[in-house]
Amino acid sequence: MEPNSIFEKAVAFVNQTNQPIFLTGKAGTGKTTFLRHIKEHSHKRMAVIAPTGVAAINAGGTTIHSFFNLPFGTYIPTNKTVWGGAYANVYNKNQLFAKAKLTSIKRDIIKSLDTLIIDEISMVRADTMDAIDALLRMVRYKPDTPFGGVQMIFIGDMFQLPPVVKDEEWEQLQEVYNSPFFFDALVMKEAEPVYIELKKIYRQSDELFIKILNNVRNNTCNEEDLEILNEHYDPYFIPDAHSAYITLTTHNYKADEINQGALEQLMSAPVVFEAKITGEFPQNAYPVDEQLVLKAGAQIMFIKNDKGENRRFYNGKIGTIEQIDADAKHITVRFPNEEDLLVLEAETWKNIKYDFDKENDEIKEQELGTYTQYPIRLAWAVTIHKSQGLTFEKAIIDAGQSFAPGQVYVALSRLTRIDGMVLKSKITPASINTDPRIIDFAQNESPEDALDNQLRMSQKIFAEQAIAQAFDLAEAYDLWLDFTKDMIRRAIPEKEEASEFALEMLNLVKEMEQTGRRFVPQIHQLLNLNDANRYQQLNDRVQAGAGWFLNKLTTVLKAVRQHAEAYRVKQKTKKYISEVKAQIQALERKQIQIEQAAAVAMGLSVQLNMDTVMQEVHKMFAPVPIDAASATAADAEPKPKAEKGQSKAISLELFKEGMSIEKIAETRNMSVNTIFGHLADCVTDGTIEAEQLLSKDKLSAVRKALEDNPHKTLTELKEMLGADYSFNDLKIGKAYEARNMHQS
Repeated sequence: MEPNSIFEKAVAFVNQTNQPIFLTGKAGTGKTTFLRHIKEHSHKRMAVIAPTGVAAINAGGTTIHSFFNLPFGTYIPTNKTVWGGAYANVYNKNQLFAKAKLTSIKRDIIKSLDTLIIDEISMVRADTMDAIDALLRMVRYKPDTPFGGVQMIFIGDMFQLPPVVKDEEWEQLQEVYNSPFFFDALVMKEAEPVYIELKKIYRQSDELFIKILNNVRNNTCNEEDLEILNEHYDPYFIPDAHSAYITLTTHNYKADEINQGALEQLMSAPVVFEAKITGEFPQNAYPVDEQLVLKAGAQIMFIKNDKGENRRFYNGKIGTIEQIDADAKHITVRFPNEEDLLVLEAETWKNIKYDFDKENDEIKEQELGTYTQYPIRLAWAVTIHKSQGLTFEKAIIDAGQSFAPGQVYVALSRLTRIDGMVLKSKITPASINTDPRIIDFAQNESPEDALDNQLRMSQKIFAEQAIAQAFDLAEAYDLWLDFTKDMIRRAIPEKEEASEFALEMLNLVKEMEQTGRRFVPQIHQLLNLNDANRYQQLNDRVQAGAGWFLNKLTTVLKAVRQHAEAYRVKQKTKKYISEVKAQIQALERKQIQIEQAAAVAMGLSVQLNMDTVMQEVHKMFAPVPIDAASATAADAEPKPKAEKGQSKAISLELFKEGMSIEKIAETRNMSVNTIFGHLADCVTDGTIEAEQLLSKDKLSAVRKALEDNPHKTLTELKEMLGADYSFNDLKIGKAYEARNMHQS
């Protein structure tokens, strides 16, 4: 896929802001590609959910109801008693919390979420959105924050399949909601998403067809559009045997009749392919039939994209079975206008659930079961509903007058070109019935030229929120409080001394938490200043505050590590040590966040470009694995500490071998700044040249700034030199000057 500026901006909104996003696009614009890209390239802890089992499997996630343990029925967002009548299973907020019964693991996952993606959002009901919101607020202890502070990404096309709402359910819902669509949920009034539409169409290239599809989508078809479409009306059309036409119809029974009738006409022997199912895989999520009955000569359709570099098929591609080897279970497929045959292999789909890995501080996918079957189905016919997301070169659209909202658009937009379409019934103005509420919602789209400003603003807000969040120690205090309370149940040696130690540390963490509670409002106050120097004032306050907090954290961490080391050698303390390690992990995470908050505040104050600032913000949210060395893991011997001067020598040796500073830092489990410090010392003593670390032009500029401004601080010098110069550049420049002074 070629570069796409809106696509890239959408990725930046996900990775560099906390902004809720509605990502949409006409059929074939790359929504699925976007979802796959985000899953593979985002640093955020995220989960993907979808309204149906098949949609969840295809998105590589899980269903909304299984993720949240949502009860089925109608949710009314109130604490008052609600009555559902004879046909509706209705529940309120109190009943929701009681019925969900979230396990501790699910609560850990929800608490750790940065981002939640809901795919196929057009099918999600408004009351489901409010139920998700209520659970997120409750579990994350943020009753006043939409979605509990989780960034929400909604992906889908509202012009396609709508949510399913029975008449008796709407009787209840209409008292609360303007429509059943997700955007009319009560929470969406508080969490208005930025509306991003992917524009570039990869499915169609015919400009006339694209224009007509847009008009069908928007209820703006004119007589000329309908006339062009109905030129393809041919109620008596019968395709040639190998012409690769597929019929799109409205009901399953119609598609089944067409497929079975065509299959029976083939003279070849039927072969049954049974799916192989392992573990848990719900029947309603089967991506393809459990029993595939096939014959040589059968017209089939692929239901997923090929993998690897040489991709022979895509989701919706039509082919014909050339040969079946019943013994070896080999299926050979021929494609129209292609010489090479394809020997088909079975595909495996995974049913996953999300788990929280405390050891590595991240959300992980856990495989519950697999479904292995050939990724094809009989393709003389398919329902319009099941065709969503597929691409066809030729199709017969047989829908009569029984179109549901959006079905005309779904059916027509499956085609790559208009000359591959045959209509079994004419399209009339009455059959194009897009819901006007969807058209109104579509007016919220953000113009492309406004997205840049929105992105920059959202990035700054995200950075500012991250700074404030770094000094919130409520979670660290709650964890240590639980740890201290749990001393009563523990059976460990010298329990009384351990309890006294836990209480002593609790008081220190409590002091930090209470100070943070007073400090965070000060940060917000500075951020709300209408003052050109507010970022400078913020930086001064954050640097001072970071110094105090980091000093306290260092003291606590040192004591806790020593405590862990002392208990590591005692018997029957393995579980206790793992609990201590979890506390160290939480404190280390807070330490990193505060260090990065200082770096972010500095970046904002000296007006670094936002990409650079966001790199520092990203580090605040990176997982913090339990480090065996720092946490004195029971199964690891403590590493001998390098003698004084030896650490610098190791860094120098690695640098001389050609290793980059970033790689040295990664290899030695040290910060980049520490390695720069080592190498700056080497510049001072003449072991390496400054030009090996800094270009001649930069070195000259730094030296001049140092000479002309001998009394200025590094912060002042950096601000004067501008965003292209880092503190490490200044460090190298000072080392160079120090070397010259020694030589003179």
